[in-house]
Amino acid sequence: MSTSIVRWEPVRNLVSLRDAMDRLFEDSFVQPWMGFAGLGEEGRLALDVYQTKDAVVVEAPIPGVKPEDVEITVTGDVLTIKAETKSEEKVEKENYIRQERRYGSFSRSVALPEGLDKNKAEAGFENGVLTVTFPKTEEVKPKSVKIKVGK
Repeated sequence: MSTSIVRWEPVRNLVSLRDAMDRLFEDSFVQPWMGFAGLGEEGRLALDVYQTKDAVVVEAPIPGVKPEDVEITVTGDVLTIKAETKSEEKVEKENYIRQERRYGSFSRSVALPEGLDKNKAEAGFENGVLTVTFPKTEEVKPKSVKIKVGK
């Protein structure tokens, strides 16, 4: 059994602690829009993608975004959702303490499965949730085969 001796270098530990504090500060204050509702990890738009018997459905929570500020494109088998948020409220009161404005744009692309009729896709927007529905083509819809008993 061999044992190796590692030299203690206190400066190396301080550098990693400083890097961690820098990341914490940057994530919390420099890029606060990352915590915007509807955005997931690393500021990406959070998506739910699921399928039903007849369709594939993509849902994206984007509260505070107007439907006219959302762009949905399909290129090949890739769905891309882009949105831009602008929030500026004019306050006519004299002694306000804080006035905040929120600006930002984000996008998310996701690969779609085979067998969807992309020309018949529909999009809806309700209560801050964008829903894009892609109907399945007849070839990929489940079919039941009845078993004949006897001859």
